[in-house]
Formats: sequence, structure tokens, C-alpha cells
Amino acid sequence: MNYELSESSKKSREEHQAILDEFERKKRARTLAVPTDDGRVRAKLRELGEPQCLFGEGPGDRRDRLRYLLSKQEGTEIVPDEEESSASESEEEKEEEFFTQGTPELLEARRWIASYSLPRARDRLQKQRLEYELPLPQLKSLRKDLFSELKSYANFSSQIGDDRPTSQCTFSPDCNLVATGSWSGLCKIWSVPSCNTFATLKGHTDRVGGVSWHPQATISIDRNVVNLASGGADGFINLWSLESESPLASLQGHTARVSKIDFHPSGRFLGSASYDTSWRLWDVETTEELLLQEGHSREVYAIKFQIDGALVATGGLDAIGRVWDLRTGRSTMVLEGHVKDILSVDFSPNGYQVVTGSADNTIRIWDIRTLRCIYAIAAHKSLVSEARFFHGSVTLANDELLNGVRTALSGLYLVSSGYDGFVNIWSADDWNLLKSLAGHDGKVMSVDVSSDNRFIASSGFDRTFKLWANENLPI
Repeated sequence: MNYELSESSKKSREEHQAILDEFERKKRARTLAVPTDDGRVRAKLRELGEPQCLFGEGPGDRRDRLRYLLSKQEGTEIVPDEEESSASESEEEKEEEFFTQGTPELLEARRWIASYSLPRARDRLQKQRLEYELPLPQLKSLRKDLFSELKSYANFSSQIGDDRPTSQCTFSPDCNLVATGSWSGLCKIWSVPSCNTFATLKGHTDRVGGVSWHPQATISIDRNVVNLASGGADGFINLWSLESESPLASLQGHTARVSKIDFHPSGRFLGSASYDTSWRLWDVETTEELLLQEGHSREVYAIKFQIDGALVATGGLDAIGRVWDLRTGRSTMVLEGHVKDILSVDFSPNGYQVVTGSADNTIRIWDIRTLRCIYAIAAHKSLVSEARFFHGSVTLANDELLNGVRTALSGLYLVSSGYDGFVNIWSADDWNLLKSLAGHDGKVMSVDVSSDNRFIASSGFDRTFKLWANENLPI
């Protein structure tokens, strides 16, 4: 009898100990740091001599099994691998903002840009306050007349630009010339509206990706100074006059293809975006590189300055856009929302809206005041190669005034080009499609609007550039 009691008590003690051990195991399991990466989970299971995967087991189940097995081993503690620790540290370092000391020339340029941009911003805001007080019915009438004219746009002329695809087209400030760049490496200047060759510029050895006019070219500066700039896949940025077919100077520094370029509103500086994952700021007068700015994880494709000259926006093949403050060097806004490459970026004349065009077939409108995307447009059936606001100084018909305020049409609409073969015109308030222009035989690679509001230019993979205008436009 005593023997039976001792056996029973021993069994109960073992059951009690098993319960305590299970509590301890669960407690230990809660404190274990188990890797979240499925590859590391499999490697740890292999170290323990356990199957890497069971039938029907998912990553979460596999992680729970590893936790269970480790919790059964007393004194076992999983410390993150050195690779995992270094990876997390590197991620933190990537997210951390860092600064590099610049040159005295860069400091002087930042101060100059601040003194240049602040008065322009003040004047722009003062004008916007005056326009805000204008009678709404009259503004609606002005908008209606403009949009009615845009809806009547049609193909005005077409010209073969080169033997290879014409990748870029842009109007001169006086609207009497249009510059094109092609994959042959040639830049050409054409008269408007006759589309006769004005000049052929030879300097690039590979595809031309960006062409930009000096803000005062054909208006107030001499023809024998820098009037035009171009960037190519050869990594060079060439500066051109209107008197020679050879470049005045070449800006060298990029280690890969130069995709897009843009002049600062002052004309003193030039910005360039490149496949070397950087964008750079150049002094046009000295041809010196002032700034090499990183910030994109992949190639930088697009760049555009704000009308005041204080900000610059860039877009990259990492599907991220950034707005930078040239006066401080800081990234003031991240344009995050596209799911594919950003191929175009532009500032609205109002100074606070940014448009981006992407390979995800959409256009997004961003407000830098609220730091968010305010509208997304399903713009094309294929990638959006270019999106541009109308920038102009066109005033009311017959030079009339509304309550003493000269109201500009600048910024009331935008245009876009796509690889679906269309050029689309959009209103810049409700973002509705006003007109879809068809005429290119294939991909449309670039689009621009003349500042006098008479023409839209587009160029494409069919080697042509075209002018679009009102059907009743007087010549």
C-alpha cells in the first residue's frame, strides 16, 4: 500500500513539475528575440538540426516553430545576427540627415539666391492677394474663354527633326524659336511657325536628354553669349550661343548620363539631373560646379526650379521626388506616392504647386504648403514623359484690366505627353481633361507651351516635332 502511495505522489510531482516547466517555457518564449527575416529563420532551424520547412507551413508558422524550439532550451537567448544589426544600423544611417561642408563659392551663391528670391516671392504674393479680390464672375468668364480656345487646338505643322527620335523640344523666351534635341546627339533650333532650320548645334556624342533656354535668351542678352544649354548621355552639359555651331563651354563632372537640365530664373545658375544618382548646381559664368547633391537612391531623371528661384524639385527612378531649398541646402518635402519612375517635374507659376509625371501613367499635383499630394490624374494609357504648367505673361484680351489688376493667364492649365502617342491639355483648377491631341506615330517624348499662349510643341519617337494651335490662329 505504501508502495502504491509513493508511486502516485511521484507521478503527481512529475505532472506538477511539467506544468511549471511549461510556464517557464512560455515565459522564456515571450522574451526571445527571433529573427523576422525568413531566410535567417530557415538558417537557424538548420543549425538546430530541424527541418527548414514543414508541409503547409508559412513564414509566420515557421517563426513560431523556431520560437517554440528555442524556448525549450534553457538559457537560450537569440541575439540578432551581426549582419542584421549592421543592416539596421545602416538603415538608420540612411535615414539620418547629414551635411557636408560646402565651398565659399557655394555659400556666396546661397546668399545671393536668398537676396534674389525674397523680393520675387514678395511681389508674387502681393499680386496673388490682388487677384484674390477680383470679382468671381469675371474670372470665370476669363477661364471659360481660355478653355474654349484650348479645346479648338489642332495640328498646326509637323517637321522631321532628325534621323533618330527627337527627345526634347522647348520654346525660346520670345516664342519665335524652338530648340530640339535628339538621340543622334544633335541640337537644332527652328523658326516658329515656319519650322525652318535656324541652327544646328554639334557637340554631343550620344543622346541628348535635356535642353533649356536661358531665361533672357532672345530677349535682352546678346546672341554671342550663353543662350542655350543641353545635356547628353555622354555626361557633358554644353553651353551654346546663337552665333556658333560649337559649344562655348562644356560642364564636366557627372559620371553618367545627364537626363534633364534647367536654368535658374536668374540665368546665373544651371541645374542638372543625372544617372549618377546626383543632381548638381553650376555657375554659368565661371562654369564651375557649386553643389553635388545626393538624396535619391537611384538615378535622378528630372529637375526644375521654382519661379522665385528659392526652391528646386527633382524626380528620380526611385519613384521619389524631392523639393530642395537652395538657400539652406535642406530637403523640404518628399514627394512620395508614385509607384514607378518619376520622369517629369514642374512648378506652377503660383509658386506652391508641383506637378510630377510618372511611368505609372499618372500625374500627381503636390502642395508644398500642406506637404501632401492634393490630386492624382490617370493621365495616359502609358508612361507620362512630360508634364508642364503654362508659364506665360499673357494678359487679358485687348489688354483690359479687372478692377485695376492686370490678370495673367499663367498657370491656368497644364499639358502632358505620353508614350500612348497623345498630348493632353488639363485645366489647373479641377484637373479635368480639356483636349487630347493625336498626331504622333508612336511615343511622345516631350511637350512645351509657348509663353504667348499661341502654340504647343511636342516631339516624339517618330523623329518629328509638331506645333499645335487654335484652328483659327491668324498667321
